[in-house]
Amino acid sequence: MPILNAIVHRIEKNGDAPARLVAAEATLPGTDTLDALLEGLNRAYHAKGKAWGHFADEGSEQASPLAGELADYLADGRDFVALTRAIAERLTALLDAHLSVSGDLVVLETRFGDGHFLTLALLHHREGFAVDPQLALVPARQLNLAQMSLAARIDLTQWQAGNSRQYLSWTRDRGGKALAEGFAALLGAVEGVDASGETRTLLRAFSDFVEKEDLPEEASREKTDALIGYASDQASRGEPMTLEELSEVLDEQQPRAFYDHIRNADYGLSPEIPPDRRTLNQFRRFTGRAGGVSISFDSHLLGSSVEYDEVADRLIIKQVPKQLKDQLKGKN
Repeated sequence: MPILNAIVHRIEKNGDAPARLVAAEATLPGTDTLDALLEGLNRAYHAKGKAWGHFADEGSEQASPLAGELADYLADGRDFVALTRAIAERLTALLDAHLSVSGDLVVLETRFGDGHFLTLALLHHREGFAVDPQLALVPARQLNLAQMSLAARIDLTQWQAGNSRQYLSWTRDRGGKALAEGFAALLGAVEGVDASGETRTLLRAFSDFVEKEDLPEEASREKTDALIGYASDQASRGEPMTLEELSEVLDEQQPRAFYDHIRNADYGLSPEIPPDRRTLNQFRRFTGRAGGVSISFDSHLLGSSVEYDEVADRLIIKQVPKQLKDQLKGKN
């Protein structure tokens, strides 16, 4: 079982009354139910919009006690119960200022392969139904994984190795900016990479690569599908895209072609990019061929560089590619 330690602390908050921490005194035993919770929690977390970064440097204004407490825990200076209770106490103060509902703080220490992780998530409840042994319908309160107010994951292996600035990820609560900023401060988190911006730049680099290679329509579509497939798989696992690995996925015969294109054109991309689901979902290529004319362009260009006049059935290209422009001028 990948779960090394697990615990749940309850934070009770009713209306205007002060929030109260009901702290657990021991970790949870390993069960099939706990394994199922981890699986569901992972799916819910990977589907959330997140920021990626690292702990603030010690002594800076953004630093929090969490990094020191984690280091102390990993050096056997404190136990898991004490570590998570300290986190829960600070989270209780944050919730008291920004939320009016109770929640359960679930903290899991897990190991997947060579990776060692700490995941924490604040979950709320929803009213559901169950069937008792006498086959009667009874009300049942359930943890609502979809309503994950706050969550974070720390790749402890990368953090301890000291060769990454993207070992910490945390959810962005679009419904409450102050709460999201308070949570980042609680973690001592500093954003190290703009996931949506980096993903957009990667897709632009891919579009430039396809245009430069002058690929046939089918080959272009296959590479687009390969890119989106790889990025989606990495997003579902909560792992970043690696430029070298992506290049190999796009072309097994020339595994460094796309990687060399990125480096030679100097797009300023990080070697590892956290995939942004929303940006990926907006990306696809429009392609078509008829009467000796073949057209292919990225969907995000529609309405800016490319316009479609549905009434006149015309496609207007505002920024003609330089290579095509040179060929057209040569025919005059």
